[in-house]
Amino acid sequence: MTDWVPSEALGRRVLCGTEYATVRYVGSVPPTAGIWLGVEWDNPQRGKHDGTYEGTQYFKCRHPRGGSFIRPNKANFGVDFLTAVKNRYGLNDEQDAQHGTENTLVFGKKTVEFVGMDSIAEQQSQLNQLVDISVCDCAVSHAGQKEEISRTCANIRHINLSKNLISSWETVTAIASEVQNLETLNVSGNKMKFPSTSTSVSSVFSKLRVLALNQTEITWTEVLLCAPGWPRLEELYLTSNNIMVLERPDNVLQTLKLLDLSDNQLLDGNQLHQIAHLPRLEQLILRNSGIASIDFPDAGFGCKTKMFPSLKHLAINDNKISQWSSINELDKLPSLRSLQCHNNPLMDTEKNPETLRQLIIAKISQLEVLNKSEIPPAERKGAELDYRKIFGNDWLAAGGNWNPEKNNPSEEFLAAHPRYPLLCLKYGAPEEGELKAQQPLTLKNQLLTLTIKCPEKPEQKPVQKKLPESMTIQRVKGLLYRLLKIPGSELKLSYESSKLEGKEVELDNDLKPLQFYSIESGDCVLVRW
Repeated sequence: MTDWVPSEALGRRVLCGTEYATVRYVGSVPPTAGIWLGVEWDNPQRGKHDGTYEGTQYFKCRHPRGGSFIRPNKANFGVDFLTAVKNRYGLNDEQDAQHGTENTLVFGKKTVEFVGMDSIAEQQSQLNQLVDISVCDCAVSHAGQKEEISRTCANIRHINLSKNLISSWETVTAIASEVQNLETLNVSGNKMKFPSTSTSVSSVFSKLRVLALNQTEITWTEVLLCAPGWPRLEELYLTSNNIMVLERPDNVLQTLKLLDLSDNQLLDGNQLHQIAHLPRLEQLILRNSGIASIDFPDAGFGCKTKMFPSLKHLAINDNKISQWSSINELDKLPSLRSLQCHNNPLMDTEKNPETLRQLIIAKISQLEVLNKSEIPPAERKGAELDYRKIFGNDWLAAGGNWNPEKNNPSEEFLAAHPRYPLLCLKYGAPEEGELKAQQPLTLKNQLLTLTIKCPEKPEQKPVQKKLPESMTIQRVKGLLYRLLKIPGSELKLSYESSKLEGKEVELDNDLKPLQFYSIESGDCVLVRW
């Protein structure tokens, strides 16, 4: 009994205690007697050698000490899907015979508690109502008897099969073939073999919308070979699969709205061009994917690319982007609304994170959310006005001019600041006074002379105050409560400037300093309550 090994054991996934491994050899290992399993451990620290013993190589390992031999009785080859479901939800016949069980199940949108089933019929009834099943880390290795799942769990729509002992995509297909309305499937953490040639398209995954294949060792080529069987797929998660090279998906994945390629070290940023024409892709997650630059060569300065036509949300955090040119390129994306880009070398080019945020906002015109923080209209306006001012002298030096007929900035300037001409059209070219060299940062030079008015309280006379430009809106409000002797009401602040032609700008963030809103000496702060 100790030497029993299931048929087709080679390549099977096994569990030994809490450690996962793949069977690479089945047979004798002289001079010892009996059958041994040569296994390659997921954790190479668990191993002893590379598959070579006493000068004979029995199998190969990717790690020089990733393998070892174990007896078959030490290896858990797993259970079928339905057995795992019954064990997970306390519906195992043997367990029920020994003691009552108490569990919580999800039936559609209802959560139901049940205690000890009295009969197989009741068990069958409960399993048939299951909609969302999780057998994560339950040692599932095979589908079980044909049609048993479809008879027992007819209403399943969502399955979590992550971190089990599934060794081939064929097993996943066998389980899914008995679930008629499968919409969500997670098989992450199963190191599997996938088809290496195109297979006939079946209707097994015809209703599948969400598929997670993280840490399955799938390649992009294998994704494309399987993809014809996913005609309605909307979300695909492929993290941590050592995917380096992408190919263009022709006539597949055309319904995809979300793609996660995080933790795959792509060869270069140009790999993104291969997936740039997925027509419905709205969200692309590329966290820690080795990208050093982004480029859309089909569009010039100030133009929109035809690539990623529907992309709204992009995550490129934890990469190697070090040049502002990549941020400039993102303005070419026609639908981009949300960006995550922290933890890139570029972020170290500015000591002040607030300044860095303002530069990114000014460079990407339609951005609404940056690093999970919304961009209110006042913040955008302030960022764009500051950008226009900060690089005004560079614009003049590069051939920019207040006279439109003489305005001809160099290509180098436009490459570095492609939005600058549009900002000048939006707000006007920066005035000469704005571009004067800044005086030394003494306290006197940092004080703003402001007029305080209460437009809805004419009896309150205007007051002039000198305030530090670093003073937060919250502190300004505290000062005004005392200065104007206002009772405990919620103050609403805004300001007017001669440069804004009578428009008011709300001071709507209590944590921001006055300088954030580009307030200057001579401006008027309006107070309402």
